This record gives sequence, structure tokens and C-alpha cells, in this order.
Amino acid sequence: MKTIKSKLSLLTVFMLSLTLVFFSSCNEEETPMPDPNIVQVASANTNFSTLVAAVQTAGLAETLSGTGPFTVFAPTNDAFNRFLSANSLTADQLLASNGLGETLTYHVVGASVPSSAVSAGKVTSVSGDPFYVSIAPNNEIWINGNAKITATDVAASNGIIHVLDYVITPPTQNIAEIAIASSTAAQPEFTQLVAALVRANLAGAFQGGFDDDFTVFAPTDAAFQNLYAALGVTSVDEIPLETLTAVLQYHVVPARAFSQDLREGASLPTLLTGQNLTVNLSNLQINDSGLVAEALNIHATNGVIHVINKVLLPE
Repeated sequence: MKTIKSKLSLLTVFMLSLTLVFFSSCNEEETPMPDPNIVQVASANTNFSTLVAAVQTAGLAETLSGTGPFTVFAPTNDAFNRFLSANSLTADQLLASNGLGETLTYHVVGASVPSSAVSAGKVTSVSGDPFYVSIAPNNEIWINGNAKITATDVAASNGIIHVLDYVITPPTQNIAEIAIASSTAAQPEFTQLVAALVRANLAGAFQGGFDDDFTVFAPTDAAFQNLYAALGVTSVDEIPLETLTAVLQYHVVPARAFSQDLREGASLPTLLTGQNLTVNLSNLQINDSGLVAEALNIHATNGVIHVINKVLLPE
């Protein structure tokens, strides 16, 4: 009897051990390790080393490691290098700048937005300033007309990362301020456009902020000079005021349209009632005026400027 009881005891212990092992393995399978958060995902990718350094310097690592959800539009190292070069900055100067935190939070949305939910239009960033999404005819997604999303839906435990090829920054000047600043620059441009706006008393109409939406097709000084020659005049002062006002209104579309928003053959209503512009993307033209490829998508608080090489004349 003692032998039988001993065998039963050993069998009980063995079965109990198997049960504990079984439930232990089940618990391991049912409680997976949490996915890395946005900061951890970025830190694990060497292409984001500049972004991670900036996030840490600005004291945002803890916030972006929180529960979220966040959507981060993340510039790569190459994107930062292009931005620094374009703005004559070094990485150290960027990291030491007072506006670093605002620049970074301008790349963050306080919600989880997968690429399938991205649509063209205005988006409010965590910084409080809006940015503008455009979807090009080839379905590429752009922000503010100058930064392209090159990869989407990089998953993290607290949100999503979309990869950018350039750093985005909010505009700080309105259309009028941009034109005036250009007209007084070392290599001036828009001197005739500014003179025309002032004479027609229209400059004030383009001094708004983010609540306004205009697209201005802005003729170069050379375009105005060609117009003067064709009309046999020497300046805007010699053009009848009513005619000049109509011509200027014909250059303005009451919507914020980046180049990626334009579509072949589209008819764009202007501020001149009943008069539309026609888009010719194949020849990069608006009506018969050429779009200056290197001077598109000049972003302002109240809209966007595209430079053209010929003054547009309404019918």
C-alpha cells in the first residue's frame, strides 16, 4: 500500500507541474510585450537620428512616448540636411534655436491618422498652426506644397509615423508682406505687381491670416514690362484704373491651391466675376502664361503664390 501511495503522490506532483507549465506558457502567449512607442521606433532607425536629437533637445521625448495617440510626419536626416542647406543653417544652430519645439510640434497631429484617412485640405497641428495637405494627380501626398510623404503607416504603440522628405514650417508672412519684401530685396522682384496693387488699392485685401485662402498667380517684373510695351505705356500709372483693377482680380483665385492641387484642364474661378483661368499642366501654363517651375508654392499665411512669366488678360 505504501508503494502505491508513493506512486500516486509522484503522479500527482508530475501532473501538477505539467498544469503549471501549460498555464504559464498560455499566459506568455496572451500577454505579448508592448510595441515600441513613436520615440523608440524613431530611435531604432538611423535615418531619424537628427529628428530624435531634436526631439530630445526640445524636451518632447516624454510627451511623444506617452499614450497619445499621435501622428508624426517625420523628416529623415536627408530632409533635415536639405532644409538646413536651403536656410543656411547648421544642425547645431537648429538645435539651439528658440523655435525648435514649435517646429517639431508643427509635424505632429493629436490623433491617429493612417494614410487611408488622409485627405486634401487644412490640418491643425499640435503647435496650433495649420498645415495643408495636397494630393497630386499621381496620388503622391504633399504638405504645404514642398514636402512629400515618402513612406506611410509606420506603426507604433501610441500612434503612426509618416515619413517626409523635407522639414515643414508654418508661414509667417501674408501675401502682401511677401510681395513687398521681395520688391525691396537685393535682387528685387514684384516691384510692378506691388505698384499695381497699391494704385488699385488692393494691397490691403491680401494682408490676412490663416482664415483667408487665396491663390495669386504673380507676374514677374519682366512680364509687366512686356505688357507696357504691348500697350505703349511706361508704367501702371498709365493704365486706366478700372482696367488695372480687373486685370489684378483676374490673377487671384479665392482658394488655397498648391501646384499639386491643380488638375489638367481645370477651370479656376477668379475674383473677377465670370472670368476663369484654365490649367494646362502638360505645358505648365495658366492660360497662355507659363508657370515658373522654380517659383511655385510660395506659402503665405493667407494663401499661396505661383510666379508666372506673362500678365494674364481677361476677355
